[in-house]
Amino acid sequence: MRALVVGATGTIGTAVADIFADAGHDVLRASRNGAVKVDIEDPASIHAMYDGIGKVGAVISCAGNGVFAPLSELTEHQIEYTLGSKLMGQVNLVRFGIDHVDDGGVFVLTSGIFSRQPMPGVPALAMVNGALESFARAAALDLPRNLRIGTMSPPFITETAEQMGMPTEGTVSAADNARAYLDFASGTATGAVICPGD
Repeated sequence: MRALVVGATGTIGTAVADIFADAGHDVLRASRNGAVKVDIEDPASIHAMYDGIGKVGAVISCAGNGVFAPLSELTEHQIEYTLGSKLMGQVNLVRFGIDHVDDGGVFVLTSGIFSRQPMPGVPALAMVNGALESFARAAALDLPRNLRIGTMSPPFITETAEQMGMPTEGTVSAADNARAYLDFASGTATGAVICPGD
């Protein structure tokens, strides 16, 4: 399978791209500074990426940024940034990618644990994570040509927690998390929210 991994230079994306490559798939690694250039916050950049790569069998998104801030301190700009990057960036990867994915292909999005287990300071991220999961459930009903879609909702990644000086209990390694992406892309489910490590 020819697999496009967007956000392939981050901790999650690097591990996902590596596990797909190790499984024998032809991996296109996309990011702002990757072999395939894309900025998911810019719709024109997404269109240009798809026009430049040809057809793929899978689009795996490990991209999108958001703001950590308590509700009382969130600014309009921070909310708009989180919506525009992590939510609409990934939504647009699907919207613009439909005609660039082979029949029976798959989209895999990334939300995160805050949709179901928030902590103080994450209302913007919790909002977009939940929205991504709802979007994928609904999009699964509309996608043509047997295309599938799902959302990965990982907990904190062990390597990220270590870098942040946080406890690693309840985390999942980047490699184990990546396995869940590969398993979903290789399967038949659609509309699902997968929680690696559960």
